[in-house]
Amino acid sequence: MSKLSRRSFLTRTALGAGLAAAGSALMAQEQPIAGFDQTETVIDENSVWQPKSDRKIRMGIVGFGVCQFGAAFGLQNHPNVEVVAVSDLIPERRAGLAKACRCEKTYDSLEEMIKDDTIEAIFVATDAPSHADHCIKVLESGKHVATAVPAVWGDLDMAFKLYETVKKNAGLNYMMFETSTFHDAVYATRQLYNAGVLGKMIYSEGEYYHHFPTNLDSYKGWRDGLPPQWYPTHSNAYYVCATGGHSFTEVSCMGHRSQYAHFQAENNKYGNPFGTEVALLRTCEGGMARMAVSWDTPGWGGEVGRNRAEKGSYNDAFQPMDDAVKEAAAKVNLKKPALPPQVDPGGHGGSHGYLGNEFVEAILENRTPLVNIAWALNMTVAGIVSHMSALKDGELMKIPQFEF
Repeated sequence: MSKLSRRSFLTRTALGAGLAAAGSALMAQEQPIAGFDQTETVIDENSVWQPKSDRKIRMGIVGFGVCQFGAAFGLQNHPNVEVVAVSDLIPERRAGLAKACRCEKTYDSLEEMIKDDTIEAIFVATDAPSHADHCIKVLESGKHVATAVPAVWGDLDMAFKLYETVKKNAGLNYMMFETSTFHDAVYATRQLYNAGVLGKMIYSEGEYYHHFPTNLDSYKGWRDGLPPQWYPTHSNAYYVCATGGHSFTEVSCMGHRSQYAHFQAENNKYGNPFGTEVALLRTCEGGMARMAVSWDTPGWGGEVGRNRAEKGSYNDAFQPMDDAVKEAAAKVNLKKPALPPQVDPGGHGGSHGYLGNEFVEAILENRTPLVNIAWALNMTVAGIVSHMSALKDGELMKIPQFEF
């Protein structure tokens, strides 16, 4: 159960349902989008991937839009997966996904795909406004589901509905493919945190910078003028995923009115005036976090962050408080384990292959995956409330928290 109930939170803040849309992303690009190029990552050279089973999961994949996310996570190459069907609303995209996944069977829509009882699991890589609705439909059809980010789209009511659906279908896995989860720094910090080396997290920072001087094409224009903090998970992961799913409790967020026309409130469907939003959040440990998302500032881009804890800090490497902490940290393996030989780590900091592998192995081992529904909503909902705070000139607002 969430720590703050749906009814009490919506009543106290007088918030209703947000926006919704449907369909799949549109138009792939010839040049790689930032983050999708192959990137270096730190892997333990002494580790060897060991199969958890010889079983192949019969999987479907839906969505092959501007980011071509459907084929980005190596699921079609995993030795424990058989991609048996793919789908996209747009025929050309559907054909492209089928080719990328070496799959002959296609469906015109996710709604048609979920009727196929031979499919065990589906990866949802459709447009962001449809993620929650599509995941609910997959779960209700009796299938495991993984989704691209974010978990929900600006809609607190839908967040609670998704949470309740996952809880109701306890025998099925839900996972959100948040790429920062397997960034080297976040992975290493999580290992140290879970081993008790760091103590409580005092201050975390996360930054997601992606310059959009013009609109990036998208299905039904869902990206046009989107509120920065509605796409917060790449930055919020630098606390949530570094601490194993911990949550934020309240936020004051400032927004900067954009220099670009598509981020003027009168020019986009969201009534959003901001191209940059910076949130100052309180964490459930009593610590603090600063999480920034910016669409309209030129310069370097990507997802980065850092953490300061009671016993040490982690940026590019661990800086311990004293020799005793240093000795304790030396016993923790901060390098990522090996992947199946056929699966590349991929883009976004070498995270793609690890996310796909985690989803697969969690199903095989009948366990809850990383970035389960609680992690996913604790990252996503904090951003939704942050945007509400920015619209109220930084008013301090409570954030619902989720447990699993």
